[in-house]
Amino acid sequence: MYRYFKRFLDIVLSAIGLLVLSPILLIIAVAIKLDSKGPVLFKQKRVAKGKEHFQILKFRTMYADVPKDVPTHLLADPESKITKIGRFLRKSSLDELPQIWNILVGEMSIIGPRPALWNQFDLIAERDKYCANDIRPGLTGWAQINGRDELEIEVKARLDGEYVERLSLGFDIKCFFGTIASVLRHEGVVEGGTGAMEKEKEEARKLREEYEAFKLKAEKELKDKLSRAEKDAEDMVKK
Repeated sequence: MYRYFKRFLDIVLSAIGLLVLSPILLIIAVAIKLDSKGPVLFKQKRVAKGKEHFQILKFRTMYADVPKDVPTHLLADPESKITKIGRFLRKSSLDELPQIWNILVGEMSIIGPRPALWNQFDLIAERDKYCANDIRPGLTGWAQINGRDELEIEVKARLDGEYVERLSLGFDIKCFFGTIASVLRHEGVVEGGTGAMEKEKEEARKLREEYEAFKLKAEKELKDKLSRAEKDAEDMVKK
């Protein structure tokens, strides 16, 4: 029953949102045009309810020549691909505002699992285990306030499944206000995309291993030199 009421809320709130936020949307659009060449909006093929496809709308945050269907974490040096205004829009999540239109026309919901790229087959398959592909994707969701870009795919899909199980007005309200808190604290935003924090931990682990290997090698060389020095000293005494 709530799913029908949820769609009603999506229509009403997205219509109000477009009207109220229209001045901000216009200011952002002008800023993007002044910052770099290219369109104001970025369209990308994403997965909708029932694994259908739709074109998600975002404010463009990268230069116009960056490939559209490549996840951020697979780009070489993604930081260099982001425009000046784009960096601010991403950190503040304002780049997601055009998706209010996707919500209004029924392609998305305000709260739900974030829509996967059409070619993120690993994430889509993981979500199938939890029926997370059977509801409308959202502007924000339970996974968004529990790690966002830092989450590994398996963890993200499990959180999306938890959202499906707990789907209710109360839980949507919790996700909504949790998103506001996360945005204000800039939590979970890591350039490099899904699992970026885990990659950083892996790099740190490798550095520690290299350091330990270097330290052991240095200690061995020092012991060898001391042994040779002692032996030379003993030979000199004998002479």
